[in-house]
Amino acid sequence: MGRGMYFDNAATSFPKPEPVYQRIDHVLRRVGGNPGRASHALAMEAARAVFNAREAVAELLAVPDSSRVVFTKNTTEAINLALKGVLRRGGHVITSAFEHNSIIKTLEAISRLTPGMEITRLKPNDEWIIDPRAVEAVIRKDTALVVITHASNVFGTIQPVSEIGASCRRQGVLFMIDAAQTAGAYPIDVKAMSVDLLATAGHKSLFGPQGTGVLYVAAGMEIDPLINGGTGELDIVLPMPERLESGTLNTPGIAGLGAGVRFILDEGIEKIRSHETTLIASITNGLAGIKGVRIIGPTDASKRASLVSFTINGVLADEVGRRLNDEFSIMLRTGTHCAFEAHKLCGTWPDGAIRVSPGYFNTVGEIERFLEAISTIARNAAGRSR
Repeated sequence: MGRGMYFDNAATSFPKPEPVYQRIDHVLRRVGGNPGRASHALAMEAARAVFNAREAVAELLAVPDSSRVVFTKNTTEAINLALKGVLRRGGHVITSAFEHNSIIKTLEAISRLTPGMEITRLKPNDEWIIDPRAVEAVIRKDTALVVITHASNVFGTIQPVSEIGASCRRQGVLFMIDAAQTAGAYPIDVKAMSVDLLATAGHKSLFGPQGTGVLYVAAGMEIDPLINGGTGELDIVLPMPERLESGTLNTPGIAGLGAGVRFILDEGIEKIRSHETTLIASITNGLAGIKGVRIIGPTDASKRASLVSFTINGVLADEVGRRLNDEFSIMLRTGTHCAFEAHKLCGTWPDGAIRVSPGYFNTVGEIERFLEAISTIARNAAGRSR
């Protein structure tokens, strides 16, 4: 059956654009030096590879100064770096009630070590959206940060981050977004959106390899590093981005990430978004016509990221995932997606849900075969319940 159909792009995109494979191979075979650690030719070439990737990410996110782009190993590290760097003295934090564990668990860990720190968790409205007015209503004099996911990895709704960011800017409060499900697949302009901090993965819609991530830090912000040492510099306070990138960087991975971002820039993010929205519309329309299927989140494809979570009456999500893999060679994600609070809001805790997340290289034909498989499983479940 070949490699089957891969619909787990919300976890890690696959396949990657061909230039990504080529770039990683080139850097491993032909470059090999340590960036920023020597003045010989290969070290300088490695440093150029990292710089070029940094420039590409800055262009994609409309960051005017690429030195404000920090490379990490994933979104989780970027989130930890940002939250622990900003909240070292505590304060009041506003977030949503459906964040990924990377934010929830990190905030909880900080609060245990920081007396007086308070966390306000806002619930979404009936359309699974955080109302910007609700954010503004709970901002206090001691509010240090508002941190919101741009799109939930469970119900997928794209949040009104521009409006929330504007509210934060008016109140003089820092604003951070988790863009793991949107960067590379949805237009982002950090300045226009009033974003001070942005964390994202390199290995999802940016088409980079696993082990790569990004943190954007707005100009004028200085946050404490998560890890110290690992450089030969004598200065106590290093310049950005080196002060937040201790140790040897994943040069081949970062070069691959840069190639993935260049592919997005060349292809056009609106083209990518349009194709993925078409796929999501096919999924939501098809699932809506299958008896026993419940779609989580909005049915309007234009309002969500490229993922759809759903359940099937009478059959556990994990069983659906196994059957899709074993009988139909379809690969997707089931369970609670490292976001248990979101599943509690959806009423799918503790069993979780089925999540299908197509990417740019999936086709409408693959979606049709996926829907046929779900229809078969749903009919079988209905027959067992009689």
